[in-house]
Amino acid sequence: MATIAQARPAGPTAASERALGPDLARGFMLLFIALANSHYFLRGDVVRGGFPMDGSWLDSAVTWLIATFVDGRAFPMFGLLFGYGVAQLVRRNEALGPRGVRRLLWRRSLVLIVVGFLHAMLLFVGDILAAYGVLLLLGAWTVRWRARWLVLPAAAFFALLMLPSADSLSISTDPPDASMLPPDLAGMVSERIVVQPLVMLGGPIGFACPFLVGLLAGRARVLERPAEHRRLLTVTAVVGLTVAVLGAQPVALMLAGVTDVPSASTLELIGPLHDWSGVLGGFGYAALITLVAARLTGRTGRVTEAIRATGQRSMTCYLLQSVVWVAVFTPFLLDLSGTLTVAGTALLATATWAATVVVADQLRRRGRRGPFEVLVRRVTYGRR
Repeated sequence: MATIAQARPAGPTAASERALGPDLARGFMLLFIALANSHYFLRGDVVRGGFPMDGSWLDSAVTWLIATFVDGRAFPMFGLLFGYGVAQLVRRNEALGPRGVRRLLWRRSLVLIVVGFLHAMLLFVGDILAAYGVLLLLGAWTVRWRARWLVLPAAAFFALLMLPSADSLSISTDPPDASMLPPDLAGMVSERIVVQPLVMLGGPIGFACPFLVGLLAGRARVLERPAEHRRLLTVTAVVGLTVAVLGAQPVALMLAGVTDVPSASTLELIGPLHDWSGVLGGFGYAALITLVAARLTGRTGRVTEAIRATGQRSMTCYLLQSVVWVAVFTPFLLDLSGTLTVAGTALLATATWAATVVVADQLRRRGRRGPFEVLVRRVTYGRR
């Protein structure tokens, strides 16, 4: 057998060996990422939670749907899947030893930080890739912790979300600023160079709990072996999604204009309620899609395979979404942030996601990975 010093990284899991559940979850939930990101570009006389409050009844209905099922629910699921993927990488490369594995993870974190930084500066200041990179840079030290030492910080970070706060995005009254809608190229750089580090360094606080839970789930191979964990997945799906839907209602009904805006002290409670219930909703979505995938395994159709291909190329498809946001919303390009409604933007987001599904499926048919997946693998493993 090769010694640790001689061992080489095992490389990424072959496409034929990948479990359907995680890839299907990533691919489908990129639709929710598009819906969650795009409405924050909209302008209006009164904006709350990223939604203009002066729209039609259809806009109000779409606002309720997004606030209930999308905002604050999709990103925790991706955080969980990120941690899950890290656990898989660690398991495949145990022969490298603790230091070798950490170096592998740090190389991956470096490419995420660099790509994320460029993404934020050139396309979308709300980038999450750099935040994942910072999280992995620190999280590389936790991958060999015992389960109880992962549960404790996960619970602590979850508890932080429950504290009363007026800083929740779901209740913010801030309209899109110059970092989101730069007036020109110079303004884009000068504004985003200030905001991007805050997003990059603050993001890991919100993603830490899902990441650590993902590490635990990855060790147990919960999403890869759903038959062995059916009860856990079922309970997680039912409880997580029920709590997420109910916990979203105070904010969702307010944003939809069904209820009045409450007092400041009440806002400081319902904003965090929306956020922490969304973390459980993210877990619920991952569990639900894994259960669906278990039924589809071995008899997937063209649509399922296309969404699966999207999940396998999730980084490339995520970045492609930002190209659309730049073209449509940037003031010195199409400048439609004051023209599109909430419903129109949701339609644009859905069409954008569908287009990336087509692109990913074409790459799959040609036997090609996404270009950014190739980049990450090349930097992480030193080969394609």
